[in-house]
Amino acid sequence: MKCQFVTFVILSSFCFSLYNCTGSTDNTASSADSGISASNPYAGFPSQVEWGKHLVIIAGCGDCHTPKKMTDKGPVEDTNLALSGHPSQAPVAALTPDQLAKGMAATYDLTAWNGPWGTSYAANLTPDSTGLGAWSENQFITCIREGLYKGIQGARPLMPPMPINNFSKMTDNELKAIFAFLKTVKPVHNVVPEYQPPAGAGK
Repeated sequence: MKCQFVTFVILSSFCFSLYNCTGSTDNTASSADSGISASNPYAGFPSQVEWGKHLVIIAGCGDCHTPKKMTDKGPVEDTNLALSGHPSQAPVAALTPDQLAKGMAATYDLTAWNGPWGTSYAANLTPDSTGLGAWSENQFITCIREGLYKGIQGARPLMPPMPINNFSKMTDNELKAIFAFLKTVKPVHNVVPEYQPPAGAGK
């Protein structure tokens, strides 16, 4: 019996030690990048800009932030307006009664959305003065990390359908790479309309 008790104590101590080593979690996504080292600073890409380009593509930023052209195969990205946001002259997504029943609607090119939160427009991400031209790197990181409009403390939150809960988990190095790439794309002068809150709500 004494032998069984000693064995139980030893096993319990081992399990507790193992839990302490593996049970803790780190919810701060910006703490480290997997695979990043002094000899491999850009996740295997030749430059920070190339890494940023890769991240922008796989994150699907162009899905909403690049206007589309309608073709016989459906809407395709207009590369001349890449990442320039909702065109200022384009129509707003209007909710029809059947769409209202579903909860939201969008323009065919996904640059403008209408739902219970109001009407939101995909931002201009190009380095033009109407886009990210005057933004700092820290401002961009704050915008994505905290989901704040233009990365300004005290500003309104970014609106749907921006998947900020996912993008906010990006590391600082990933966000810096994305920002570096966005600073190299073709500047497009496009004043995106202001977010419109739902009727009866304040901004």
